[in-house]
Amino acid sequence: MALSDYSVLIREFHVDSLGHVNNATYLALLEEARWEVITGNGYGFSEVQKHKKGPVILEVNLKFMKEIRLRETITIKTEMADYTGKIGHIKQTILKQDGSVSAEALFTFGFFDLQTRRLIEPTPEWLKAIGM
Repeated sequence: MALSDYSVLIREFHVDSLGHVNNATYLALLEEARWEVITGNGYGFSEVQKHKKGPVILEVNLKFMKEIRLRETITIKTEMADYTGKIGHIKQTILKQDGSVSAEALFTFGFFDLQTRRLIEPTPEWLKAIGM
């Protein structure tokens, strides 16, 4: 289920000494896109703090295919793969301007209770935030 497309212009602070985006920055950009999705769907950081419940990443598989360089505009496509019980999977694809795939990521995540420090079943508000 497609959730959103998020575009980013790669700036100087995104690149490393090799002149391209490094692996840690890919993860930061992907997280930024995920926060845009859930914030836009009504469950941003303020809701996480208010309800003391929010998303937690359990695992990531990130495949690098083509480098991203300075001043390129990329688009991050975010889509839900599945959500069963307490565990979900979200797929993100980074596309270059020519439409080619730069990277693909599959995140395993859950919904976390900040007070009990445990995964919990998703609430209706959380399901809405992730487009389910």
